[in-house]
Amino acid sequence: MSEEELLDVEIKEDFDIVKARARARVLAETLGFEVVDQTRIATAVSEIARNALIHGGGGKMTLRTLNQKKGLEIVIVDQGPGIPDINQAMKDGYSTVGALGLGLGGAKRLMDQFHIESSNVGTKVTMMKWLSGRLRR
Repeated sequence: MSEEELLDVEIKEDFDIVKARARARVLAETLGFEVVDQTRIATAVSEIARNALIHGGGGKMTLRTLNQKKGLEIVIVDQGPGIPDINQAMKDGYSTVGALGLGLGGAKRLMDQFHIESSNVGTKVTMMKWLSGRLRR
């Protein structure tokens, strides 16, 4: 799989979530994603970036194109305390801050691929969306 790193966005405050969402949406549009998928990508970025800010104290988003620009990879990392129980956190309705609890599970449903790694030194979420909507390897 050929990868090309395109853009890093630091997530330190609320406005950075807006910036990350907008940059992901513009790149998705540039790659040729339809409006519905642009919105899915932007929403997933918003959810995970907000989690990184609230639970991880901030983080970084990296956008990359995949397979000659037929896909988009989004990686969001933080150095927070980690997620003690990922399976529980992925369930709709689970929240540690009194929110709706749709972030992780909702983001996973919006993307074609979703992977999360978490330890006591941070969390890394990797999401991918493909132009065809299908998994490409």
